[in-house]
Amino acid sequence: MLKRLLGTIPVIFGVLLLTFVLVHSIPGDPVEVMLGESATSADREVLRQNLGLDEPLPIQFFQYVAKVAQGDLGVSIHSKKPIVDLLAERLPATMKLAALALMIAISIGVPLGIVAALKVDRWADNLATVLSLTVSAMPHFWLGPLLMMVFALWLGFLPVSGMDANTSIILPALTLGFGLAAILTRMTRASMLEVLHEDFIRTARAKGLPEKIVILKHALRAALLPIVTVLGLQLGSLLAGTVITETVFAWDGIGRLLVESIEKRDYPVTQACVLVIALTYVFVNLLTDIIYTRIDPRVRFSS
Repeated sequence: MLKRLLGTIPVIFGVLLLTFVLVHSIPGDPVEVMLGESATSADREVLRQNLGLDEPLPIQFFQYVAKVAQGDLGVSIHSKKPIVDLLAERLPATMKLAALALMIAISIGVPLGIVAALKVDRWADNLATVLSLTVSAMPHFWLGPLLMMVFALWLGFLPVSGMDANTSIILPALTLGFGLAAILTRMTRASMLEVLHEDFIRTARAKGLPEKIVILKHALRAALLPIVTVLGLQLGSLLAGTVITETVFAWDGIGRLLVESIEKRDYPVTQACVLVIALTYVFVNLLTDIIYTRIDPRVRFSS
C-alpha cells in the first residue's frame, strides 16, 4: 500500500501540470472578464499584478505546486473566497449525488446481470442485453433532458432542476446511475457465465445446496473481482459525469463549480476542482486494490 501511495505522487503532479497547461490555454483573460471591456489598461495591469498573473507561466505553475504541497489551494480570483471553503460548500452535494447514483447502478446492474447469465440466450438475457447497450449509448447530456422531459414536464412527478426539494436529487442520480448500471449489467453477466460452469459450482449443487445459496454465496463471490474492477474504474467516470449532469440539473456540486470557474477563467478554482476529482479517482483505485485482498485471498498471498 505504501508503494501504491508513493506511486500517486507523479500521477498527481502530472494532473496538476496538464490541468495548468489546458486551463491557461483557454482563450480569454480573467482580468477582462472581471473588469469588463471599459476598464483602462492601467487598471488591468494593476489587477493582473495583484493576482500574480504577470509572472511567467512556469513560475506561476511552480508557485501553485508549492502551495498545494502545503495544503493551500489558494483563493478564487473571482469571489476572493478561499478555495477550500468553496470546495467544502460544494463537495457534499456531489458526494451525495454520486453515492445515490452508485446505489442505483448496483441495485439495477448486478441483479440484471445475474438474471441474464442464468437465462442465457433466452428472452430475459436478450432484453437485458438490449437495454444495457441502449442505455450505455446515451450520453448524459441527452439522457438527462430526456428524463427531465418525461418525469418532470409530462408526468409532473419530480422537480425539473435545482436543489430546493428532497426529490430534486432523483433525476440527476438516475442519469448517472443508468449509465453505470448498463456497464455493470454486461460485466456481471460475462463474469457470472465464466463462473457458473466451474467445478466448485457443480460440487455445491451436488451437495444439495439451495440454488439461491449457490448463486449468491458461491458464484457471485467468485465473480466479484471483475465487477469490483469496473466499479473502481467507473467511479472516476461517475465523478467526471457530474460535470455535465450537475450543469443540466442546476445541482450545486463540484461539477457545476468547475464549469462556472472555466466560464469565469478562474484558474485556481478550476485546477482545484480537477485535482479533487483526480485524487478521488486515484484513491478509489487504491481502495479497490485493498478490496481485492478481502474478496480473493489469492491476491493477497500472491503479492
